[in-house]
Amino acid sequence: MKPVLEVKDLSVTFRTEDGKLSAVDRVSLEVGDGEVLAVVGESGCGKSVTAMSIAGLLPRTANVDGSVKLDGTELIGADKRTLRSIRGREVAYIFQEPMTSLNPVFTVGHQIGEVLRTHVGLSRQAARARSIELLKLVGIPSAERRVSDYPHQLSGGMRQRVMIAMAVACDPKVLIADEPTTALDVTIQAGILDVLRGLRERLGTSIVLITHDLGVVADLADRVAVMYAGRVVETAQVHELFANPQHPYTAGLLGASPAAGRHAETHRLNEIPGLVPLLSEQPDACTFADRCPRAVDFCTTSQPQLTTGQHQVACWNPVREPVEV
Repeated sequence: MKPVLEVKDLSVTFRTEDGKLSAVDRVSLEVGDGEVLAVVGESGCGKSVTAMSIAGLLPRTANVDGSVKLDGTELIGADKRTLRSIRGREVAYIFQEPMTSLNPVFTVGHQIGEVLRTHVGLSRQAARARSIELLKLVGIPSAERRVSDYPHQLSGGMRQRVMIAMAVACDPKVLIADEPTTALDVTIQAGILDVLRGLRERLGTSIVLITHDLGVVADLADRVAVMYAGRVVETAQVHELFANPQHPYTAGLLGASPAAGRHAETHRLNEIPGLVPLLSEQPDACTFADRCPRAVDFCTTSQPQLTTGQHQVACWNPVREPVEV
């Protein structure tokens, strides 16, 4: 089956005052029809930059190479008119902080309606009616009244639901959710995940879920791509990845996750020492070698490539034993 979204050899560098900064290095991803792909990793691994580059949302200081195809249409290098027609209509985003993404001087109904008027050509009256339907779809009570509220009048969970309503207003083929549950409490987070799950089931939307919360990944995703320092280091079906992580970084992330039955006084969480490096150039080596407990001399002199098959890993000395989670 041909993927809805196909990213191949995507590389992104930024021009900064201190010189060039490599953010993404030859990333390749595929998302099938109605599939949920989770992209996980620490902050600074290139997850959000990869997502923003798909629809050309990076600043002018970014240099983007590679290929991004949506239903076979190439997006890298596309003109502004083409990208404007795709954003919101074919590819939609849910950003991690709705209070900074929503305009505080317009009602939420106006902002949802703007998407419909721009991409679908609805009248103001029809756009308002459709906005109420969308608010009901994402589980906002009293939608007829809430449609006239301003963002500051809504709770954090409701604002995030408004962002989801805006994102799905035009029935996009691909929904990119960048940390959609960040800063929300557990019960609100569960509600947001239920909304995303329902949208996938009812509308058949393909979802790219960007997160560092492995609990969210286990709850929602079909497949997982693990990123580190701008590279994809492992990818597999979600159950296979959790049961049999092969890259030491993936194993470290799982080992650092809290689990039921562990007490803070007797079970200290594992940690991955060090920080994600900031790279001016991508080395011909494993970028995780300096933090890796399984590193060998070969790791610092040659870059491992992703293996083939359903479970792919880029590692010279992969994990073979089960990981305690």
